[in-house]
Amino acid sequence: MVQENRSQSTAMEGNAVRYDNEKGGVNMINHVVLMKFKPDVNDDAIDDLEKSLDDLPNKIIEIQAYEFGRDRVHSERSYDFALVSLFANLEAVKRYQEHPAHLKVLQKIKKLSENILAVDFEGTDAGKIKKDELGAMLSRLGRV
Repeated sequence: MVQENRSQSTAMEGNAVRYDNEKGGVNMINHVVLMKFKPDVNDDAIDDLEKSLDDLPNKIIEIQAYEFGRDRVHSERSYDFALVSLFANLEAVKRYQEHPAHLKVLQKIKKLSENILAVDFEGTDAGKIKKDELGAMLSRLGRV
């Protein structure tokens, strides 16, 4: 459940306002996409998609963090490919979705995929863990 009683942070990333959550972290939007490729899609086509995806953060400044890759488990319920990206807020996601570079890659994804699932949820930016919290975690793991 998302907490609605947030105070606006003074931290800015580009033009995007970020919000502090009640634990002192920063709420971000996680964008997750799963793709099930058509049976005739080959490795060359997936390689080409990966090259196109790899270039998006260079063209779209709203992308804060970005990972993608092929499924390694290959279970009956597995999808073939996943993309996870992080954005400052919903406005940044909207700008990303409308960006010409994203639209071009999206057309490629639609051509290769028989099914696409997506979810956008609010989460805490793991990269902003306070130093003392990190120390406490490492201590619990016996690494300090």
